[in-house]
Order: sequence, then C-alpha cells, then structure tokens
Amino acid sequence: MNTLLQTRGLSAGYGGQPVVHDIEIEVREGEIVALLGANGAGKTTTLLTMAGELPTIAGEVLLDGKPTKAPLHRRARNGFGYITEERSVFMGLSARDNLRCGGVSPEKALELFPELERCMDTRGGLLSGGEQQMLTLARAIGRKPRLLLADELSMGLAPLVVDRLLKAVRSAADTGTAVLIVEQYARKALKYADRVYVMRGGRIEMDLSADQARGRLADIEAAYLSTAALASNGNVKPAAGGAA
Repeated sequence: MNTLLQTRGLSAGYGGQPVVHDIEIEVREGEIVALLGANGAGKTTTLLTMAGELPTIAGEVLLDGKPTKAPLHRRARNGFGYITEERSVFMGLSARDNLRCGGVSPEKALELFPELERCMDTRGGLLSGGEQQMLTLARAIGRKPRLLLADELSMGLAPLVVDRLLKAVRSAADTGTAVLIVEQYARKALKYADRVYVMRGGRIEMDLSADQARGRLADIEAAYLSTAALASNGNVKPAAGGAA
C-alpha cells in the first residue's frame, strides 16, 4: 500500500513552544490508523499540524512522499478531508443545503446514512448531535477523499451512533481512502482500525497493529492513566482551546 501521509521527527505546539515531540506516523492507502491517548496527550495538536492548520517547529509532514507546508485549503483541493472535533455544520441551513455546500448529493449521503432521509429539510441547528455528525461525515466521505483526518468522531455520542460513524469510515477505507482518526476510546477504535499509535505526554509511546493493540489493552489503558496523572500535575501542556 502506498503511504499517503507521513511525519518525520515532527515537533509542534503553540507560541513556539512544542507540545508534541519527535512524532513518527504514517498512513497508507486503504487503511484506518487510530491515534489514541488520554486528554492532553497531544493528539489534536498532532492532527492539526498534519492537516496544515499548525506550523511545524521541527521535522516535517509529507504528502505522497513529498514534504509540504501547504495550508489546509490547498491540501483540500488535492483530495484531503479533515473533520474537526467541533461539528462543522451550517446551523442555519438545511441538511440538504449543507450537503450541497460540500458538493455532495443527498443521494450519496443517504447511501451512507439512510437515517438522514427524514431530516433532509431540517436546519442543521435542529438536528441531534448524532445527526449532525452523520451529516458532517457524509459531506466529507461523499467527496471521495484520498485522505481523511477525523478528530474525536465519537465525542458525546451514543455507542450505536459511534458504530454507525466508524462503519462508514471503514467503508471509505475499504474503497481506498487513507484514514487517520483521533480517538479517546480505545476499545471502540480497535474494532475498526488496522494500526494504532498511542500517545503519552506528547510522544508516541506505542506503534502497533490493531491485533497487537487488542492484546495489550491493559498497557494502553495504563498509558492513558499515566498521561492523565501528568496533566493533573501540570507536566503536560494542554493544546490551545482545550485541544488534546
């Protein structure tokens, strides 16, 4: 499988102060890679830098094997999709018009999430959290991105909704999309991921296949607990705006 996205020795942060250090990640065509870790581990900072929303402090980000410093909007033109932890729904527009703004037909969205049919003419602000996230993901996947980055799809949602979202992500990967998901809930992510990175204290602590990770859940959960302890002692700098 071709490697579409990669970091080498990546350090990034805020105001010139690194939050994450020496990050080595790669995401290949047709696979889901999960980036796991507790709040404050550095997951969102890493994702923002890989997406082109934060500058690197050291190291580099590579797309298709070539170093890039292009901003997100330029990467998006080349088949790059990015879903933030805040649901990117136009609250005053109907679900149908939200899709049109993203260049995705309602028919395509309903192939992914048939449950959206009853709310196509409902304004985004009146949709439930799960419906908003389905709409956001349908808009991203419906454009058939080569690469998709998604930050905390499961945040605040019921387990059944999370399964629906991750199944759609799995379907996109099975048709060739390279996917990197940031996720706090390891057990849920491991149902769908091919490979896993675990962050602790701003560094990659584990690089595992999903099968290996499922056999080391106790170690992964211990990394979560130790990161939380570091953060509570003030030794892990949280990302701006509460990003993890």
